[in-house]
Formats: sequence, C-alpha cells, structure tokens
Amino acid sequence: MLRIHFSAEDLARTRVAAACHPLWEIAASLHRLQTPAGRWAYAHWYRTARERLRAAGLESAVRQVLLPLFPRAPYWPDFLTPLAGVDGLEAGLAEILATPADRVAAEIALLTRAGRTPARLGRLPEKEARAELVGILRAYHRTVIEPHEEWMRECVHAERIRLARHLLDGGAERLLEGLGPAIRWRHPRLEAGTYPTEHDIRLEGRGLLLIPSYFCWKGPVSLADPALPPVLVYSLHPHESPGGPGPHAAEAAGSPSLAALLGRARAAILRATAAGATTTEAARRAGVTPATASHHTTALRDAGLITSHRHANTVVHTLTPLGATMLSRNLRDAAPGIG
Repeated sequence: MLRIHFSAEDLARTRVAAACHPLWEIAASLHRLQTPAGRWAYAHWYRTARERLRAAGLESAVRQVLLPLFPRAPYWPDFLTPLAGVDGLEAGLAEILATPADRVAAEIALLTRAGRTPARLGRLPEKEARAELVGILRAYHRTVIEPHEEWMRECVHAERIRLARHLLDGGAERLLEGLGPAIRWRHPRLEAGTYPTEHDIRLEGRGLLLIPSYFCWKGPVSLADPALPPVLVYSLHPHESPGGPGPHAAEAAGSPSLAALLGRARAAILRATAAGATTTEAARRAGVTPATASHHTTALRDAGLITSHRHANTVVHTLTPLGATMLSRNLRDAAPGIG
C-alpha cells in the first residue's frame, strides 16, 4: 500500500500538472507493451506502436535497453523520470544527462538486485552511455508518443477542469477524493491499496504534485525515494469506459457549427460544461428548463461528449476528452482568418 501523509501546509501546496509528463508517459507506455491488462483502452495506440517502432528501426533498442530499464515491476530507477520533465521532454532529458554518476550507479544497482538486467546497463553512470540512452528515449517518444500528443493534451485539459470544480466546491480534500477508485483520501493520508509495495511518503510541507497520465493504467505510481520532490502519477482512464472514444474518434469530431450538428440548446450546454456546470447552470446558459437540460445532458453523455459526477444532491457535468476536442476544434474553425 502507498500512503502519502499530509499536513495542512501540504494540502495548501497540492497542485496538478498542466500537461502530461513525457518521461512518465514513456515509462507507462513501455509498461503497456509488457502486459495485455487494459489493452482495450489503448487499442488504437497499440495497433500502430509496434509497426512504427519496427519502421523506425527501434525494436532492438526497446527490447534490449528500454524494457529492462522500465520493467513492469515494483521498482525502476527514479532518475529516469525527473521532475524537470514537467517543462517538456528536452528539459527532462537534460536532467537525465546531468544526474550525478554515483546516484545513477546506486539506482542501477537497486534495479539489478530486483531482477536480471543486461550488463550494458551497468555503463549508464558514464555520461556517454546516458547520452546514447537519451537518444533512444527521444526517438521512442517521437515515434509512438508524439503522434498522440494532441489527444493527450485534451485528456489532461478535461481532467484539470474536472478537478478544478472539485477544488472550488470542496477545497483540496474534495480534489483528492476525486482522483479515481484506486486512490482513497482518509484524512490526513492519501492511500492506494493496489500499490505493489508498502511505501510511506511524508510530505513534510513540500506539497504534492499530481500528474495525470494517459498511459498509466489503474493504480497510481510514485517515486521510490521519498526524499525526492513528491509526485503522484495517476491514470486518466477510470473516467472512461471500455470501447469509449479515443484519438481515432477525435479525428472526426470537429464540426464547423456545433449548433448545426447538435442543435442550439445542446451546443450551448456543451459549451457550459467546458468550465464544469450543474444541470441548473447548464439550463440557464441554454435558456431551457432544468428538465429539458437534463434530457440534453443525458444525450451528450450517451454520445461520449460529457461526463457527470454526483456530489451530495448536485450533479456536475464536465467535458470528456472527445467533447473538449470537438469544442476546441469548433472554436478554431470559427475564428476569423488572418491575412
């Protein structure tokens, strides 16, 4: 079990990453290649990933270097997912290169004790070997992560809107309660019962960075070393359903006129949910009765464009990634041209 211990100061310093962390996404996507668990949620990606890796000549590097470094196991080296990655792939790769050699050696030794690793990984304390690793990570990201980045951004955007509503309605504790079924808030601790080891992180005033992840499946992930800046990487997928929309659906989601496609009232309700809206708020925006708005939100939810969450006697509607993509593309199409 994972237990993260909060103080009042830590609750005040809890925040949500603005985008996917590219190195955590690399790690989680490599885990997806190692197990059939949850493959339905990544079917579109999985169908093309192996083909793209083969075409790019990366199959051998993935098999001999990346999979041993990122095993689907309780431990892999922390230096591979540095906090600097929140500023983008290149910032994270630069931090991997700058990691002190003694820390790299210690973490590779831990990995070796946890299971068999190729002898070539023992060279990673050397900067030249890490430069080669950085090149492989960059090529892997370009080949199988980058083609899906727009969809991943929409997923995180929709998640941040959902969590913002939790925060506004109930504060930081409500936000922590809404991270999905694998994570429980039991004041003053955040717990994940499916974690593969017994692991306690005492925040001690540092706060916690929540990182929504597209490729993380089911249980959350954190760093092994509790002295490092605390992060919790958690799955976006508990809020989607099997066979639900994916990036292939988003490709056809844009429309030059939401009103023409959905009808005026439903288009207005979809726009209202961009910032989160109750049924009454959506009805007010659309100029319809709450009963009519409830009918429209049901239709939008059945189409995979919004999701609804109940808090006490109130239902809050927010965009799904597909709904966010449809709305953002409609806004871009409607914008006047330049030139």
